[in-house]
Amino acid sequence: MDDKISSDPLLQPFRLKHLHLRNRVISTAHAPAYAEDGHPKDRYRLYHEEKAKGGLALTMIGGSTNVAPDSPSVFGQLYAGDDSIIPWFEKLTAGVKFHGAAVMCQITHMGRRTGWDTGDWLPVIGPSGRREQAHRSMPKTAEYMDLERIAWEFAEGARRCQDGGFDGIEILSHSHLLGQFLSPLVNDREDDYGGSLENRLRLTFEVLDAVRSKVGPDFVVGMRITGDELSTGGLTADECVEIAKRLAQSEQVDFLNILAGAPYDDLGLAGWVPPMGVPSARDLKVAGRIRSAVDLPIFHAGGINDLATARYALQEGMVDMIGMTRAHIADPYLVKKISIRQEDRIRSCVGLGYCVDRVNQGKDAVCGQNAVTGREGFLSHRLPQAAKKKTIVVVGGGPCGLETTRLAAAAGHNVHLFEASDRLGGQLALASKGTVRRQMESVLDWLVQEVTHSPATLYLSTYAEAEDIKALRPDLVVLATGGWPSEPDCPGGDLTVSSWDVLGGNVRVSGDVLLWDMLGDQPAAVTADYMSDHSAQLVFATPDTRPLTELGPTTQSVALKNLYEREVSFIPNTEVQRIERDGNRKAVTLLNTLTGATWRQVFDHVVFETGCKPMDDLYFDLVGQSSNAGQLDLRKFARGIVEFPSAHSDSGFALVRLGDAVASRNLHAALFDANRLVQGLQV
Repeated sequence: MDDKISSDPLLQPFRLKHLHLRNRVISTAHAPAYAEDGHPKDRYRLYHEEKAKGGLALTMIGGSTNVAPDSPSVFGQLYAGDDSIIPWFEKLTAGVKFHGAAVMCQITHMGRRTGWDTGDWLPVIGPSGRREQAHRSMPKTAEYMDLERIAWEFAEGARRCQDGGFDGIEILSHSHLLGQFLSPLVNDREDDYGGSLENRLRLTFEVLDAVRSKVGPDFVVGMRITGDELSTGGLTADECVEIAKRLAQSEQVDFLNILAGAPYDDLGLAGWVPPMGVPSARDLKVAGRIRSAVDLPIFHAGGINDLATARYALQEGMVDMIGMTRAHIADPYLVKKISIRQEDRIRSCVGLGYCVDRVNQGKDAVCGQNAVTGREGFLSHRLPQAAKKKTIVVVGGGPCGLETTRLAAAAGHNVHLFEASDRLGGQLALASKGTVRRQMESVLDWLVQEVTHSPATLYLSTYAEAEDIKALRPDLVVLATGGWPSEPDCPGGDLTVSSWDVLGGNVRVSGDVLLWDMLGDQPAAVTADYMSDHSAQLVFATPDTRPLTELGPTTQSVALKNLYEREVSFIPNTEVQRIERDGNRKAVTLLNTLTGATWRQVFDHVVFETGCKPMDDLYFDLVGQSSNAGQLDLRKFARGIVEFPSAHSDSGFALVRLGDAVASRNLHAALFDANRLVQGLQV
């Protein structure tokens, strides 16, 4: 190992009690919603094993693993409230440890931060009857017997983790039941559990006493706590330092994991798990303040996606272990690439927010730019060399075409990529316009870098014709030609311009502008962000009940905050019925979709966002000449197996179209299509 690597603060070992950690990088607890019946079965296990293969020191599983029936899992968490989970714990911990990483589990009672209308349909519980805006439940005020029971439930949950082979546990306080008792924002009790800090800490110490009585003094027990609620009337930084000191003095806790903020609404959650448009590493100084006050190892995670910030946090003594959780969702081999001096090959997390927002929408977590994460059961992060080399022609240099080219070239195939424009990127080049989503450029840069340095042959500024493709004698032709905006289907639709025209610089808009969004997703948010710098007044119309309805809570709240600050006006439940010329302006007839009422409003420009229709002319030119009539066995393709039905046995090439060339979807869908195709060819 050279001097630069051996001195890298990220790669230094660390001793936590009796536990040897091979470096300073951890993946902190989160809930990817991969649980099955509340258990971490194969998908959950393989996801964490992959990060262990990738070289990190510690993976913390089980974000918000619940220990009691009145703490139901509303976003796919584990349930450690009975012994049926122990065999699944044993299998997971053995798998992670086999690859050299330590593994812990987070346990919690969510208090009011959950829903009552799921699981066993029991009332949620809290220190007081105060409702949380984010989860919207009215909690029952906890009685003494409830608190005694909950301390016992924590102890039993900890025992199950110990029996399941974990190296330790983390008890979640921040924003959950224990943290709710600590916070003056939530706790207005006047008994022994309210008022003074000593009283508000009482339940925490009762839980710690109960846990230690089950797992003993040698098992690693840490806590995830608040360092500053950053809210008027909430826990102050000074109070949080005092809490940390009392926890350290108790000698019941082996490490502290520091967060900040009060994620009791969507914008609060966005500050805690920051997407693009929110400062990254916001709370490092909060963690550093507690580290300087207590003699306990300090963990911290919170939007730390770049190596420079992670190294800085360790070098400056702000933390002992640095959490790079979403960074490992984007690239589970992050640490290994550092150790072999391939930092430039790391697929960096840019805060797309797709993973966390999907979970908060009741879906499973997938990475917006890495389609393999969470699908390790049938896709691989590291492709083997193809047993049979093929000549593959890819048409279209957007994200789907780039990913297809990258993967196929890495597997050893002979790949030719055609792109009609003079640069690669497709819609990704538009997605980074404006201010909030500018980091999308990094997604494009990484794909282009990987393809440019691959052995694939690139043809830029080349409009591929059928004869050009056939001249290369391909085994497989992949059409990733994407789509093109379709003109609105209303009288006067020809008087509009598309969001692509605006973002691409083909049309300059100013004055009073109507943005008509039929999609409810990021393209309209980016377009509005971009135009609001140039328009006197921007009106955002959507037929949905609220703007940007497809976005999850973190990205939606950040996007809307940005647009409100720019004085964008929103009119939901609205459709455009007709557009007519009014001199040099456009008179627009608008319809309220609920009442049927119409009104007329005049704008300088009307910009539309309706998704795109496939660019499929080349597909239909080639489909009759292909061996498979352009078809895949979709049942097998869904599982990552590629099989082409035989339609024309005398033809030499198979034909596939992927991504938006099939139907308008999103970045992740395009990358997922590419991975299933190329990796399925290897099966």
